Amino acid sequence: MPMPLTLDTPNRPYVGRFAPSPSGALHFGSLIAALGSYLRARSLGGQWLIRIEDIDPPREVKGAADDILRALEAYGLEWDGAVLYQSQRTEAYQSHIDLLLAQDKAYFCQCSRKLIQSMGGIYDGRCHRASQAKAANVVSSGAVRIVNTAQVQEFDDNLMGHICVDTPFAAEDFIIKRSDGLYAYQLAVVLDDAYQGITEVVRGCDLIEASCRQLSLYQTFGLTAPEWLHLPLACLTPGFKLSKQNHAQAIDKQHPQASLNAALAFLGQRRVETCGSVAQMLKQAVAQFQLSVIPKQAEILIEP
Repeated sequence: MPMPLTLDTPNRPYVGRFAPSPSGALHFGSLIAALGSYLRARSLGGQWLIRIEDIDPPREVKGAADDILRALEAYGLEWDGAVLYQSQRTEAYQSHIDLLLAQDKAYFCQCSRKLIQSMGGIYDGRCHRASQAKAANVVSSGAVRIVNTAQVQEFDDNLMGHICVDTPFAAEDFIIKRSDGLYAYQLAVVLDDAYQGITEVVRGCDLIEASCRQLSLYQTFGLTAPEWLHLPLACLTPGFKLSKQNHAQAIDKQHPQASLNAALAFLGQRRVETCGSVAQMLKQAVAQFQLSVIPKQAEILIEP
């Protein structure tokens, strides 16, 4: 059984990433996440990696992964190294789950969503208690839940400041492999960020609470966690973010200059000259990038 991955020292060189799912074309909201993570990495002289999170086939759109990469190229967002596809990492995910199960740090659960709702929406750990009691109805199939002994409730975000989530959410034994056999985002993202040596995760505020669950997994696996930086979400109305699921319009790959400047303005950055190439625009944007001027708010309303 492979040992958990361990990162280097806290003073390791900066490595950032953009990790889209191939569930549709890049839209303005995902451009903000890509550009924000790119500017942060390049302004610090670091690497910027791309990972395609393709472990949820029912949600994937045929050809979307390649279209995303072509869109990044059209916007001058050049990445370092080879693209990592999560679909090539499933053996690593399963080996870590097997290790957790063998150490009684994870367990199977067949409780339905309806049953969990009857618990108040937070799973109460009954399947683990049954397995510990060696009850006759202990199951060895279904979803796999982590025994969440770490229960990380708070962390510091490099933009949003100190974050604290509700205790029941932080303490829940959350799912790391779904009942349909697909690996959960929480598990895959932690193991992949560790595998790629990511030092800071830059992404949207919709995932800010999930960071506590990921920090719990870092502690469980004995991994050095990255730092965190969560960007504001682009929303059409309060609580309604731009997303592929909401059929957000794809960004224009033929004329990227206007969208680049719009994304810079959204992030509080100065606009750049549009008379040159996108590479020249990004070079100027990197040179004048300031983290301190990005709005410290969870969402920003934009015009449709």
